[in-house]
Amino acid sequence: MATEELRGTQVLNLALRQATTCVDGMAALAHRRDSATGRLRLVAASGLAAASAQIWADLREEQDVAPACAVRRGALIWVGGDSLGIGAVGTAAVPLLGADGPVGVLSVFTAGVGEPDEVQQSFLYAVAAWVGGCPDGVPGTPPGPDSTAGRERAVRMGRLTAALAEAATTQDVVRAFADHVMPPFAADGLVFEVVERGRLYVVGSAGYPSEFIRMIDAMPIAANTTVHDVMQTRTPRFVESKAEFDRLYPTMDHLNERSPKQAWAFLPLIASGRAIGLCVVSFSQPRTFSDEQRTWLTALSSLVGQALERARLYDVEHARAQELQRGLLPRTLPRLPAASAAARYLPAGRGEEVGGDWYDLIPLSADRVAIVIGDVMGHGITEAATMGRLRTAVRTLADLDMPPDELFSRLNDLVSDLGEDSYATCLYAVFDPVAHTCSYTLAGHPPPVVVHPDGSVHSPDVVPDPPLGAAVPPFDTHQLHLPAESMLVLCTDGLVESSTRDVDQGLAELRHILADSQDLTACLEAADQDEDVRCLEHLCDTVVSALLPDSGQTNDDAALLIVHARSTPVGDVASCDLPEDPRAAGQAREFVREQLAVWGLDDLVITTELLVSELVGNVVRHAKGPICLRLLRSRSLICEVYDGSLTTPRIRHATYTDEGGRGLQLIAALSRRWGARYLHDSKCIWTEQDLPHPAASGEPSTDQQ
Repeated sequence: MATEELRGTQVLNLALRQATTCVDGMAALAHRRDSATGRLRLVAASGLAAASAQIWADLREEQDVAPACAVRRGALIWVGGDSLGIGAVGTAAVPLLGADGPVGVLSVFTAGVGEPDEVQQSFLYAVAAWVGGCPDGVPGTPPGPDSTAGRERAVRMGRLTAALAEAATTQDVVRAFADHVMPPFAADGLVFEVVERGRLYVVGSAGYPSEFIRMIDAMPIAANTTVHDVMQTRTPRFVESKAEFDRLYPTMDHLNERSPKQAWAFLPLIASGRAIGLCVVSFSQPRTFSDEQRTWLTALSSLVGQALERARLYDVEHARAQELQRGLLPRTLPRLPAASAAARYLPAGRGEEVGGDWYDLIPLSADRVAIVIGDVMGHGITEAATMGRLRTAVRTLADLDMPPDELFSRLNDLVSDLGEDSYATCLYAVFDPVAHTCSYTLAGHPPPVVVHPDGSVHSPDVVPDPPLGAAVPPFDTHQLHLPAESMLVLCTDGLVESSTRDVDQGLAELRHILADSQDLTACLEAADQDEDVRCLEHLCDTVVSALLPDSGQTNDDAALLIVHARSTPVGDVASCDLPEDPRAAGQAREFVREQLAVWGLDDLVITTELLVSELVGNVVRHAKGPICLRLLRSRSLICEVYDGSLTTPRIRHATYTDEGGRGLQLIAALSRRWGARYLHDSKCIWTEQDLPHPAASGEPSTDQQ
């Protein structure tokens, strides 16, 4: 039934049912206020026996019961206790406002653990505003002197209430008030201030120069007698001219002189029984305020106070959520010898701004790079916490140099242990800049998009394994050949999937965007890593703006990671095969001396000879061949010794009388870091040493060139 078709008791009965439902109440009542006598007459009831309702059939406005208190205060109140003996926890009452003030009151008997929360209170205000704005909404209420204008005001009140019910942030509340209140009153200035630690902080304004806002921001309440007066008495103050302002507040003449306004309505913002701030509605010309205008502005301020308190709580939680998300995702992506990267994370809609999508770039041994992107099903604080656990687990397992399929087996166990409703999709790739290969595993995740040096773009046609938590190992490992200067583009389904396109369509659109982007060419032709990262950042923005032009309306988190992979130059890699006998150590030292001389790293010869002697000697004594030595020159000098054994080396704590057992201790002391990684039928022990400063090796420094 349309609103305009409802009359009298029909409106109230529907309103009572809606109000009871919204707060999980037991029953509800509606009273009409007799403006002549000030008494409240019962006109409708829902969910109450006649005998119980009769107790509140006729109330005096000064009585200490919820309906009378709500009418006196002009705002929603909640009174604990079972007033009518029906088993209720408390009573929530909200006034029904007409053109000249309260024309009645709506009361709901609650059965929850306490007073209605902010959302429920906003809904009660909306129901009350709707009833007050309906013609003949409260039976027996005589029309005002200008019932048409009164209904228009009530309709505006309903619209404001609806806007405030949807307002999530403090700025949303300020915008709602400015849009729905300033035009009807012909106001051209607005300031919202909140109280924190004895000071007033401006949280929103309109129609004021920034210099004036800076002057009043963070002003102590005690130093502003106008505000102090309004906050202490919780009573609005209406000042109709600058002359009146000077007369009322002579100590504030310096503020009055700098203010661009000529008249003001100072409205206290009340929430949960306390003054939380101040709303100032102002005008550029002197004016008078009629009784009706004063009543309406007072009622509006009471309504806005509740919304602002809720919004401030949201702002606090939003800030905490953002801090949590920043702590879980990489603050910056590392710039590695074999990879530069840029990324974007976009939370779902206007929710908690956190979710389960993540990405990472992890340096591995031999300049290899682990590239990760994942998506925990759902979004919110719980999913973000799960994401944090998975990201930590991936970094820990990656540090052990596990191949992708084995890492996913461990990760699948972790997700399964979280519960049967926990699932995550993930893509884990390892790029080897020497072999020009990328090994990756998919678990329910979109495949990577590959950009070749010539600008061509394609996606591998592979079938992913089921998501983590639902998969059964083993996982498939896929291989890509990546020529020098290739790019990998990874994303979660929130970027490419929506209500209007499926994942395949979204990936096709992503490939098209990349192929046509000028930023792509700039990235492939970047002169240095700084320029490369800038181009990657621009490319991320291009992709996101094209695929998610209105990210605030998305219903899923989205992540994007673009990696520019670089191969190791051939001249920076040297290797040799060694015999499986004691001669191997001597040949290894000779190879080191010759190669480091070619690279101009003579200062590292002695240390590197010691390292390869220990590594090769351990293979000869404790492992088996074939033996291979490989040196890589990068930001550090990497020394690798391969053998055919899968035995795990470990540092022994040798005593003073032991003749051996100190080899790995020596390796750890001489290296910046060292470790082992395992291949299909062999292993590699590797070390890293810092390169000497150019000046120390006799080469001209950058400053000298």
